[in-house]
Amino acid sequence: MRPHRRRIALGGLLGLAGAAAVLTQPLAAKALIEDLSRHERVAGTLTLLTALVLLGAALRALSQYVLAHTAESVVLRARHQLIGRLLRLKVPDFERAEPGDLLARVTSDTTLLRQVTTQSVISAANGTLTLVGVLVMMGLLDPVLLCVSVGVTLFVSAVVTTAMPRISRATVRAQTAVGAMGSALERVLGALRTVKASGAEERETAAVRRAADEAWRHGVRAAKWQAVMGTAAGLSVQLSFLSVLGVGGARVASGAIDVSTLVAFLLFLFYLTEPVSQLIQAATQFQVGAAAVARLREVDQLACEDDAPAVRRGPTTTAATAVTSAPVAVVFEKVVFRYRPDLPDVHRGVDFAVPGRGMTAVVGPSGAGKSTLFALLERFYEPTSGRVLLDGRDILDIPLPELRAHIGYIEQDAPVLSGSLRDNLVLAAPDTTDEKILDVLVRTRLDMFVRSLPQGLDTPVGHRGTRLSGGERQRVAIARALLRGPRLLLLDEATSQLDAANEQALRDVIVEVARETTVLVIAHRLSTVTRADRIVVMESGRVRATGTHEELLVQDTLYRRLAGTQLLV
Repeated sequence: MRPHRRRIALGGLLGLAGAAAVLTQPLAAKALIEDLSRHERVAGTLTLLTALVLLGAALRALSQYVLAHTAESVVLRARHQLIGRLLRLKVPDFERAEPGDLLARVTSDTTLLRQVTTQSVISAANGTLTLVGVLVMMGLLDPVLLCVSVGVTLFVSAVVTTAMPRISRATVRAQTAVGAMGSALERVLGALRTVKASGAEERETAAVRRAADEAWRHGVRAAKWQAVMGTAAGLSVQLSFLSVLGVGGARVASGAIDVSTLVAFLLFLFYLTEPVSQLIQAATQFQVGAAAVARLREVDQLACEDDAPAVRRGPTTTAATAVTSAPVAVVFEKVVFRYRPDLPDVHRGVDFAVPGRGMTAVVGPSGAGKSTLFALLERFYEPTSGRVLLDGRDILDIPLPELRAHIGYIEQDAPVLSGSLRDNLVLAAPDTTDEKILDVLVRTRLDMFVRSLPQGLDTPVGHRGTRLSGGERQRVAIARALLRGPRLLLLDEATSQLDAANEQALRDVIVEVARETTVLVIAHRLSTVTRADRIVVMESGRVRATGTHEELLVQDTLYRRLAGTQLLV
């Protein structure tokens, strides 16, 4: 709220001015009745009363607009901050969260902020001041009738005290259930073809509906207590009205007060309904909004990559930090890594070096820790112990933007984002020229494919690239990496879904790229391994052997067995 405090204050002041105009209306009505009883001219008093009604309505409408505009600005700012934070979460924290729940926090939870940040606060302040003003005016008119009114309405506080904690608990549970429903739905939509192919639509639909039902139950529970509070407020004013009408009529009959005073008091009692409702609504909105704020603060507690600078764990072997386009040398130095303290080590002292320029293949059985090497190089994770060096610099000492600017990373499943083909190609290099794009399209054999598209590079690729084949997605991923002009190219067997002709062509491209940069490839096919300048054999989180294809066939039994299968697992 802090950046918007001036507009919030302006909206509050306009609301108070409108309330002041409303509070003077019963006094004008009292004067009108007295003028009528004395058979005096009432044009001036009637004009004044009309002006007060119109002024009060205009000021309050303007107040509501200012506060609503400010509330939307608060929600927008919160969404900007939350989106920026989510995209900078550390990979381990993101993987522990549910994407659907994170989406619910950005969408539905931030929407609830408009209630707590403006309406709740201003309604509470204005309602309190207006309530005090009404009670003071009622006391000036007749203290006896004021005591009658206050005595009848005291029970509202007991109802509010009982209902508020229940509303808070139900709201928190309802929002949590909405997040769970989003997670369940995202799980299904993310693998819709698999669900359909498995004939699991009914079961998965039932699971999402159960989450929706849970949100409904808690929402109904909160609505029940909100209804109790609202009914109690209205009932208290109605009972007060009846009590004042009875006691006030008796006091008029006894001559203690005149009719105009009773009418003015009843009007003030009628106006008492709004500040009481404002206070109850403010309390309810605060509970709903506070539940949303608590869920948003949970995101603030997740670690971001830029929350703290990298911690140096040891001296680097060189102090050179100049920016260069030369191929980068990679060294893994006694690296130990585990995903969590309660899990076993994935790497158990990985130790090998990759010289600048050339292609190095990493092979080994499934679970040997091959893909985790790339995750450590990109600093998605950090070593438990040991060091990863690029050109002699510990990667923990290299700022993340600088580190990742040197690396082109092609994942095995070659993810493609929703949007146009051009958007995906220039994702890592938004300033790339059309000439460079065309050159890379030719090298990756995408040029003919692009010409066949109805909108060329501007053709939408669908959600997660559903309009592309697996091989087309892999070629797009390779082209995207090449457009970045990396010093280090990481490929997690990025040609596995290509036909033989395209696979051979792209292997030729990779070999060509390896003459100018460092290529590190996780290989699952013998055809890739035989073209590598050097091979690293991994087993059970350790480097078992290094060498060329011919050397390892002679020296290492595991490599010989894997090579004999023609398909490295």
